[in-house]
Amino acid sequence: MNDLSKMDLVKYFDDERKSLPVTLQKDKLCSLIQKNETLIIIGETGSGKTTQIPQIVYENILRPDEDVVVTQPRRVAAISLAERVSYEVNTEIGDLVGYRVRFIDKTNHFTKIKFMTDGMLLRTAILEKSLSAYGCVILDEAHERTVNTDLLFGIVKKVQRSRKHSSNPLKVIVMSATMNADLFADYFGNAQIVYLQGRLHDIKIFHAKKNVEDYFHDTFVTIFQLHKEAPERHDFLVFLTGQEEIENMALAIEHINQDPSLRNYPVIKVRTLYASLPTNEQLKVFMSLEPNEFARKIILSTNIAETSVTLTGIKYVIDCGKVKVRCFHPETSMDALKVENISQAQAEQRAGRAGRESDGYCYRIYSKKQYDEMTKDPVPEILRCNLGNVVLQILAMNMDPHKFDFINKPSTDAIDQAYNMLGNLGATKNSILTELGHKMTKFPLDPRYSKIILSSVNYGCMEDIVNIVSILSTDSIFVSSLSEKKKKQAEDAHTKFKSSVSDHIMLLKTFRSYRKVRKDSKSSWCDDNFLNVRNLEYADRAREQLLDICRYLHLPIGQSCGDNFDPLRKCLLTGFFENLAYINQDKKYVTVNAKKECKIHPTSTLFHSYPHCVLYTEIIETSQPYMKYITVIDKEWLVDIVPNVHQRHNYQVLMNSDL
Repeated sequence: MNDLSKMDLVKYFDDERKSLPVTLQKDKLCSLIQKNETLIIIGETGSGKTTQIPQIVYENILRPDEDVVVTQPRRVAAISLAERVSYEVNTEIGDLVGYRVRFIDKTNHFTKIKFMTDGMLLRTAILEKSLSAYGCVILDEAHERTVNTDLLFGIVKKVQRSRKHSSNPLKVIVMSATMNADLFADYFGNAQIVYLQGRLHDIKIFHAKKNVEDYFHDTFVTIFQLHKEAPERHDFLVFLTGQEEIENMALAIEHINQDPSLRNYPVIKVRTLYASLPTNEQLKVFMSLEPNEFARKIILSTNIAETSVTLTGIKYVIDCGKVKVRCFHPETSMDALKVENISQAQAEQRAGRAGRESDGYCYRIYSKKQYDEMTKDPVPEILRCNLGNVVLQILAMNMDPHKFDFINKPSTDAIDQAYNMLGNLGATKNSILTELGHKMTKFPLDPRYSKIILSSVNYGCMEDIVNIVSILSTDSIFVSSLSEKKKKQAEDAHTKFKSSVSDHIMLLKTFRSYRKVRKDSKSSWCDDNFLNVRNLEYADRAREQLLDICRYLHLPIGQSCGDNFDPLRKCLLTGFFENLAYINQDKKYVTVNAKKECKIHPTSTLFHSYPHCVLYTEIIETSQPYMKYITVIDKEWLVDIVPNVHQRHNYQVLMNSDL
């Protein structure tokens, strides 16, 4: 929308929703929801299922004392959908309609329609196992098969069974944009399936003529080739893999857009969409161009735009064919973030974004041969992730992870590996949660991060560890998409934050400086220091919620190690003792557990240095494995800090190794 008044927006949405496929089948849907305890709804993005069905349930199905909750895999979708529905029913966000995502709660006692990330509903289920406030749970975007959605399948199924003969039975609606309905229907006991017609027009698909090696470069070239050919106001949607890639592409487009030879072509308006983008920035992708404006909107997005949100005005989709996924290898204990090929199902979803309102075009930055070699469907996250947090949450609900009713059961080895990790962290003993483990379940974090927060009490650095964990909860706080001249200026600006022994300490020093700046000066201060103000604001919100949890657990707040960072480095080791690497005689780093060669990431403050032993937060795999967020560790600390682990053969190798 442009700068419309709220009443204008309400009228606009009211007019639009009248033509939605869901609205046209409202009576049929009401009847089906009423008759069935579980309903599987298959509908294309743009059919209106996510915005209209919660309203149908609230207005026609629920008792006055019941709420409806709608889960989303991503916070951007939960927030934007709640905003949209609140406009449609003409209320302020947080009243009748609200949302809850990690570190933000926009609901109150009067909120009846709640949009949540799947992780937030999962945490609700841990605290209130019967989900008694809800008369209906809507599991949306089920085809994405995030680990939290898969957990919710099992939990909601159990809750529904336990409430079946009570005074408040639970209705479950599973919504998906792809045709994998039978899997969900079988899981919920041969549940009823209903198909909603989307508004899909013809889409012409073009593949690269030969296999693509550099997808980023070819995507950039394709954008400008099409920009010169496509009519004005025909908008582009470009799929890329992550924030850094998107910001680099946006910078490249803005740079080329200054070329005088493009003066006669439509003005390019770049919009970006990724998970950590603040709400006000996310909503810009939904805003139309001004009337009669000689321009084109180019939206650069992660896979968020595949199904989670509906974007208007898109005539051209440019699909790089890649996605960033987190993979865990139980046999090597390696947890890595890597860029992989999308599946054929994802490719079809991306192409479909071009045909929502009229005929469209999809340009794939991969050949037909590369498409044919893609897997049919993406691998569910539960089958490729570290199950530490999964097992921790199942145990918190007094359930047995080995007997949990997974829709796709992970391997026994993967579950046992998770138990092993939790045991080493002190969260479990004999497969039962310890007191420490119960405290760890209160944090919406990976168990390793929860552990270092709880350990920080013993090292007198809770304030510092909470700050570091908060920053690691968002994308990079350092601006990277810069020209060569600006890169040198950024390096100079960042020098005052650098640490010779730790990226984590550099993050801490930067955050400390940011928090000392007056609120009205933070944005300009970040610009001057080449820092991402949006990500720092998100980290600040995360910090407040983590401190609230610490207060709830009666932990001492405000402890800081000052400028003596050894206690902080030791504290990091209490959670990440399995993420260690040492340098061998060939000056190559080898991970302690997996014996896998890797390098220090080029963005690290320790790049080009060769400390003997380092702790890393994660491995990122591009052309080769890179350790990201590094801290130098004194190997002698292992004896005192992780005495139950250092005796292993792997750690003996490290203890006995020399510089």
